[in-house]
Amino acid sequence: MKLVTLDGFAANPGDIDLEAWRALADAEGCPLVMETYDRTAPDQVLLRARDAELVLTNKTVLDADTIGQLPCLRYIGVLATGYNVVDTEAAHRQGIVVTNIPAYSTMSVAQMVFAHLLHITHRVSEHSRAVHGGRWQSASDFCFWDYPLIELAGQTMGIVGLGNTGLATACIAQAMGMHVVAWSSKSGEVLDTLGIEKAQSLEQLFREADVLSLHCPLTVETHHLVRRETLAWMKPTAILINTGRGPLVCEQDLADALREGRLYAAGIDVLTEEPPRKGSPLIGLDNCFITPHIAWATLQARRRLWQVALANVQNFLAGTPENQV
Repeated sequence: MKLVTLDGFAANPGDIDLEAWRALADAEGCPLVMETYDRTAPDQVLLRARDAELVLTNKTVLDADTIGQLPCLRYIGVLATGYNVVDTEAAHRQGIVVTNIPAYSTMSVAQMVFAHLLHITHRVSEHSRAVHGGRWQSASDFCFWDYPLIELAGQTMGIVGLGNTGLATACIAQAMGMHVVAWSSKSGEVLDTLGIEKAQSLEQLFREADVLSLHCPLTVETHHLVRRETLAWMKPTAILINTGRGPLVCEQDLADALREGRLYAAGIDVLTEEPPRKGSPLIGLDNCFITPHIAWATLQARRRLWQVALANVQNFLAGTPENQV
């Protein structure tokens, strides 16, 4: 039996010990031949996966046409929570089991929300650069600041989507003294027990939020959820954080709002195109802070990812697949 990992480098650039996988390969009764590639270009997928029964993919696309040309394939393990890179309908038609890695990076992503937010409210890197550049040594007073310093306590955190990461973000916000309002399918009674106010409409949420954080899945309905019309509802002092999916935001409309002072700042970990080889209207704006899709990528989260990925393969081989999508 053969297992091919199409793009393992992002999840493990070499800092995670995969000894347990080697033990699986040597298991008596069901040994696996394993081939691991750091990256696989679209025109290499069929060649590399053609005789594999099991394939692991992170961002390498397995569309219906590709899946249809892989007659040996029985299992696809997505090395992420989102599985839009796989045509699951085509896989199911061929009897192929597809699994994902749920909730492995919940706290890491919630942490990134506040890494962006705290940076925006204190401009830590800019003030540090000023100090290293000699500004403090020559200052007339015992301190100085170049940007407004903003306290979060008492402000309203608006959250779109209360899954695992949305809830974790809400808990951190509450710990910092923020009032949390959420747009969620959960009932008002459930939110009441969590101390979270249920927004009655997206417009209410956008209008009330001092900070708006996106944690909803990307669907037809949520595509460009943040656009010119909805940005017009927001306060000019508000901050947008997106650690969810790039296309939740119309980048041009957000760039216009930031440039024109209709929104104070944005912290972005995801873009519509990744990497942004064609550029993005958000790149270069001094009130838009962009990280390269790394909210998920703490060492601890990636270790969990590989642990769950291994368990998914083991369970599939045992005939009891888990985390199916």
